[in-house]
Amino acid sequence: MPSQEAITQTVNRYLALVATGTADEILPLYAADATIEDPIGSDLRRGHDAIREFYAGFQDVKKETELAELRVAGSEAAFLWHLRLDAGDSRTQISPISLMTFDEDAKITSMRAFWSPSDVQVL
Repeated sequence: MPSQEAITQTVNRYLALVATGTADEILPLYAADATIEDPIGSDLRRGHDAIREFYAGFQDVKKETELAELRVAGSEAAFLWHLRLDAGDSRTQISPISLMTFDEDAKITSMRAFWSPSDVQVL
């Protein structure tokens, strides 16, 4: 089981890379057969190709992330965070609650994000 510190480091690195990194930089945080369900209820994406495609879809958008709350228990983490996106004249914020599971190397094996379009705020 990964340590609480290792999981916390992965979550913090994840948020930093979502803000300023590329899909190829985010990808090594995930195990090879990892899954993403973002948002909950959307199609499940499995494996590095699908994960790369997901993050590549918004890697070039100007954005910021901020961690609001983090809870780590066993090999899982739940965290509330803010994603602010700049799109030309508009600025929006989404505040998902993300659930991640981790392998023994603190690589993400699954990520599920709880949010819906009604959670998107125009700033």
